[in-house]
Amino acid sequence: MDATFEPWSPAFVADPYPAYDALRAAGRVHWFEPTRQWLVPHYADVSALLRDRRLGRTYLHRFTHEEFGRTPPPPEHEPFHTLNDHGILDLEAPDHTRIRRLVTKAFTPRTVAALEPTVRRLAAELVAGLVERGGGDLLADVAEPLPVAVIAEMLGVPEPDRHLLRPWSAGICGMFELNPSRETAQKAVTASLEFSAYLRELIAKRRTDPGDDLISALIAAHDEGDRLNEQEMISTCVLLLNAGHEATVNTTANGWWTLFRHPEQLAALRADHSLLPTAVEELMRYDTPLQMFERWVLDDIEIDGTVVPRGSELALLFGAANRDPARFTAPHVLDLGRQDNPHLTFGAGIHFCLGAPLARIELAASFGELLREAPTMRMVGEPEWKPGYVIRGVTELRVEL
Repeated sequence: MDATFEPWSPAFVADPYPAYDALRAAGRVHWFEPTRQWLVPHYADVSALLRDRRLGRTYLHRFTHEEFGRTPPPPEHEPFHTLNDHGILDLEAPDHTRIRRLVTKAFTPRTVAALEPTVRRLAAELVAGLVERGGGDLLADVAEPLPVAVIAEMLGVPEPDRHLLRPWSAGICGMFELNPSRETAQKAVTASLEFSAYLRELIAKRRTDPGDDLISALIAAHDEGDRLNEQEMISTCVLLLNAGHEATVNTTANGWWTLFRHPEQLAALRADHSLLPTAVEELMRYDTPLQMFERWVLDDIEIDGTVVPRGSELALLFGAANRDPARFTAPHVLDLGRQDNPHLTFGAGIHFCLGAPLARIELAASFGELLREAPTMRMVGEPEWKPGYVIRGVTELRVEL
């Protein structure tokens, strides 16, 4: 395989796309020794494998760690794994089916649609502050606070506690990077313990005093006598925060960074705001916020003549798939009016992102508000990238009006 795939290299994180081109040209599957994973860079393969039931986000519904040839996680990481392993993102049937069905009863299209006025109001307040100050850091001032405020509002987290959410989420999400350090793991464990304790208390309050919020709806959700247990509720709330804002934050900041580097496309969008729906989809395709999604191989599979044995881990490269010329015309061209755009940014199959409709509402609200209220916004200096590759984003995005 091509040596330019270097997920710990700042230069690679800043622009992984040439390496993806080389990977796709070199074949359909590549062994990557540093993480002991098989890399899959082609759209057709990534799309099919996301739906393939011979793969799983977990293997514990079928095998022990030892049977699967894997070392169990260290006991000191247990609080993180208890939290993570009870959320639908890391479960397979039958648990995934049961929990997703119950969560969907609470997180309905009507619930999401009802949030739209709140999302628009929050976006308007954040953008008004940025405009009033004549600029600032688009990431810290608009991109980060909006989805956190929306999730907090949705869960019924009181205003004075909302500042706790972002650090907890960042701490937990550190464990999704490749080969996380001991310090990263410790932060994740601490955040898991603190966030779980906080939610346990909030759930207890909602049991005695239900409100018009998602936690109350999760408590009430039942199906043929089945309900979510407390750990499943806690894990669901944490997943909604983590998945519901990390990707949205990075889509917003990375998206504006992309627009600033494509002034003709930005000018076209500023001149015609009706382009916004296709623009949001294209920005998600062009610079994917979640570059890699992993799957365990539960039964031997074959990719282009290579047998990938049970016990292996596949790294499905979303960023490479979303720039595959076999699926997208002129994939390296930013086309805000692109019509044929079945990007894989929200995944596919049973793990397709539950929050995709809400993410689209948030992105439309923040981009739309900035286009209307800050039509002369421009970038100041070039941003630096965070070291993480899997959840990929800039450290800040300085702008002035």
